[in-house]
Amino acid sequence: MTEPERPSNAGSEARRLIINADDFGQSAGINNGIIRCRERGILTSASLMVRWPDAPAAAKYARTDSALSLGLHIDFGEWAYQNGEWVLLYEVVPREEPTEIRAEVVRQLELFQRLVGSTPTHLDSHQHVHRHTPFDVIVCELGVALGVPVRQQSALVTYEGSFYGQGGKGEPLDGAITVERLIGILRALPPGTTEVGCHPGLGTDAQGMYVTERAQEVDTLCDPQVRAALEAEGVQLISFRDLAPGA
Repeated sequence: MTEPERPSNAGSEARRLIINADDFGQSAGINNGIIRCRERGILTSASLMVRWPDAPAAAKYARTDSALSLGLHIDFGEWAYQNGEWVLLYEVVPREEPTEIRAEVVRQLELFQRLVGSTPTHLDSHQHVHRHTPFDVIVCELGVALGVPVRQQSALVTYEGSFYGQGGKGEPLDGAITVERLIGILRALPPGTTEVGCHPGLGTDAQGMYVTERAQEVDTLCDPQVRAALEAEGVQLISFRDLAPGA
């Protein structure tokens, strides 16, 4: 289920880019990395994990930056690849219970609204769980109700997730989050609006498998060569706020 298509620049030659950081609020180190990329780099948007202790600090920062788009990073649980198999680290709600899933989505939305004082500019989920049934229908219904894009379900935005330093089972990918790799992604952007996902952070207090790679993302996103490449390519940096009707 996808939200109704609205007019966009997808058929034009213009290229518009959203740089969105996931996991905002999950830890102090992740908050610090995202803020540095916002203030010194090319980051235009972030997705807030409202269940975590550092979410209020992330929301407080976002309230001071009216140009920063802030979405809801719905947290259904997390898995890690260990000893040849995927292991559940924690589960917020059972995937076999649509009623409980819907109630949890509403709960996290309400918590977002209390923390931020507004509704999210976009929706996505931790480890992309919302791409799977029955989460997909429930999250898309919320996107329609709010009138905001849902990652990989919206006609307004193409998602680009290859700026990531691990493979499908957590194995390191050499060169995946370097300046050269990111510039290559930017040069290959199609016409229309693209969201490039990222996971910056500082320190080692992040949860799960993706920890040391976060600082490398920070360095890359803040490298002046990347901004210079955007300018040379004529790519316009925007945020999810710029997709709202009348923006």
